[in-house]
Amino acid sequence: MSEQLTPDNPGVSPENPDVSEVADDEAGEPVKQRKNGLYPGVSDELAESMRSGWADTELHDLRPIAQAEQTAARRAALSARFPGERLVIPAGNLKTRSNDTEYPFRSSVEYAYLTGNQTEDGVLVLEPTSAGHTATIYLLPRSNRENGEFWLDGQGELWVGRRNSLTEAGRLYGIPASDVRELPDLLREATGPVRVVRGYDAGIEAALTDKVTRERDEELRGFLSEARLVKDAFEIGELQKAVDSTVRGFEDVVKVLDKAEATSERYIEGTFFLRARVEGNDIGYGSICAAGAHACTLHWVRNDGPVRSGELLLLDAGVETHTLYTADVTRTLPINGRFNAIQKKIYDAVYESQEAGIAAVQPGAKYRDFHDASQRVLAEKLVAWGIVEGPVERVLELGLQRRWTLHGTGHMLGMDVHDCAVARTETYVDGTLEPGMCLTVEPGLYFQADDLTVPEEYRGIGVRIEDDILVTEDGNRNLSDGLPRRSDAIELWMAKLKG
Repeated sequence: MSEQLTPDNPGVSPENPDVSEVADDEAGEPVKQRKNGLYPGVSDELAESMRSGWADTELHDLRPIAQAEQTAARRAALSARFPGERLVIPAGNLKTRSNDTEYPFRSSVEYAYLTGNQTEDGVLVLEPTSAGHTATIYLLPRSNRENGEFWLDGQGELWVGRRNSLTEAGRLYGIPASDVRELPDLLREATGPVRVVRGYDAGIEAALTDKVTRERDEELRGFLSEARLVKDAFEIGELQKAVDSTVRGFEDVVKVLDKAEATSERYIEGTFFLRARVEGNDIGYGSICAAGAHACTLHWVRNDGPVRSGELLLLDAGVETHTLYTADVTRTLPINGRFNAIQKKIYDAVYESQEAGIAAVQPGAKYRDFHDASQRVLAEKLVAWGIVEGPVERVLELGLQRRWTLHGTGHMLGMDVHDCAVARTETYVDGTLEPGMCLTVEPGLYFQADDLTVPEEYRGIGVRIEDDILVTEDGNRNLSDGLPRRSDAIELWMAKLKG
């Protein structure tokens, strides 16, 4: 990785032997060199050379992004909900991973949902008018070539790549664009009621510190979470795209299980990640590549354990599309391609539970219905196997099955893997299913390796089956039905993939 000359990593100067001020940027702050950099400074001649001789690269034939119509409708709904109020929705900032390296940036869901833009430091502002609101998207403009920022700043374009001009951004997103560096002063001078989505941009929040309240801001974020409960046609298409790529990622894994046996769960993680990066933006969450007893750890993301023939692999993974919609699919697979008798017994019980849960996903049904249906089947199995004392109604009333089922049977899915998380309880878990909602159905049974309450042959076996289910006008559609679910179908599928 090349050394950068950055404002945050100074060199030397007469006033401070650790700082070398190269040139002033538009905000009056010097662009500084890295401490311990190999170049002591920038000569006047080099600075002049870097200012000139560059072609005009402005893009004039840009068309609006594919979801521009949908994002405009979402902003209109937001405007209608909060008339007369200034609304501020930041994208967020880069976060340091180590020293002068950053984590890959992922925009706040609220900002991306309303704009389609995913640029760090961006801010959407809705200014109230007598007719509703006018929207402005605040972004960093193209890197400044006069002051050297484009090649001296660690976030300059010669270091991290070209960014759109404000004019280009306006064309792409259908929103007038302005310089985000001017926004804090504008917000400090703002009058009237203001709300901001908190937790993403400390600088923007500081500019509004005397104008906002936590209660009002949480109401804004809650509304934006609930707005995503029902997906529009564009979102459903993106979710299907994410699932289709995920199916191919699972196929990739099955084809290389022999290599994973020779190495570790990391080989499975890396194999799926390659598909996610080739066909999408990233993985939607940390992949769970849990072999053997690791399958009993619900969020096993260390992925550093052995992969052994004769054991099961619980793979919970999802591709995230370039528009930030993620799949969330789980399959529990016999590493050698064949379930043994006890593995099949437990797997088939979870499959039966999932079938009951999926059947309960219907428009007009209570959100909790699919969870209750799945849990009932699992409780019946545990009673029948003599693991917990019945009757089943007693088990469910006391939640005794949870020792082995552990988690809820699903969640909303979208731009977050656990989407709509701050929606009001009455509209989410106590709400009613509507066409356009997308949720997971994912029952599981987990018999811990040290659980002395179950027969020894059960211990260390964990099974989860998870699919992404869209509520339709007349029932539901399994977006992830490209992957087999029945135990016999899984064995045939794996055999075919392994040749």
